[in-house]
Amino acid sequence: MEPVRLNKFLSEAGICSRRQADVMIGDGRVLVDGEPAHTGMKVTSDMEILVDGEPVGKKARPVLLAVNKPRGIVCTTAEKEKDNIVNFLNYPERVYPVGRLDKDSEGLILMTNQGDLVNRILRGSNQHEKEYIVRVNKPLTQPFLRAMREGVPIPDTNRVRRSGSIMTEEDAPTVMTRPCQVDPLGKMVFRIVLTQGLNRQIRRMCEYLDYRVTDLKRVRVLNVRLGSLETGKYREIAGEEYEKLMKVLGNSSNLSYRQRTGE
Repeated sequence: MEPVRLNKFLSEAGICSRRQADVMIGDGRVLVDGEPAHTGMKVTSDMEILVDGEPVGKKARPVLLAVNKPRGIVCTTAEKEKDNIVNFLNYPERVYPVGRLDKDSEGLILMTNQGDLVNRILRGSNQHEKEYIVRVNKPLTQPFLRAMREGVPIPDTNRVRRSGSIMTEEDAPTVMTRPCQVDPLGKMVFRIVLTQGLNRQIRRMCEYLDYRVTDLKRVRVLNVRLGSLETGKYREIAGEEYEKLMKVLGNSSNLSYRQRTGE
């Protein structure tokens, strides 16, 4: 085996995404031949690689799941979070969530052990669709629907997390949300289709317009639909559904905008 970057090795072994691997390495959770790993190092399969004291094997069987996340479950792999989705799902192989669905929300979350797939789905520059059904605390109005469709300014808390600085969420710069599809489904219920993944985006958009979300459910990610999957259950994405997803992702980059442009 040719040497590969440690974060790629961990991703292909089904441990986590490359980005998560870099965090784990920085936290001292990864050992290579008995020594703490460092970001950017290269490894080979004949090295002893431990994550949290557990040996990492060869490349895992590719797994991609559709999960109907209940409210109260947190989309994280962190063991310190007792309600983390990995423990809740208790899948026989190590998988991790593709992105996030906040604790107070429910519905479709994808889980996988394929790190590159995570990035290809999540990169905002790829503009992949995610569909939600939302209930708010008061009747919808045309000005509300129009503003939601055209975009509103909300804090870019994603940038705070990426910066690694002491910047607080209160200091976060604002960003205009992308124009999106919004359709009323009832007096206080609407469907929204997003192509970006800002933190708690729908809730923050509604708050800006003096509305409060009372129920939020994700029902689709790209071509994968929640359908009749019961709350708390999962199914493997395979066959025609998987093939269609791979086709949709065919031209999607797993690199960030900066990595692609060099800016």
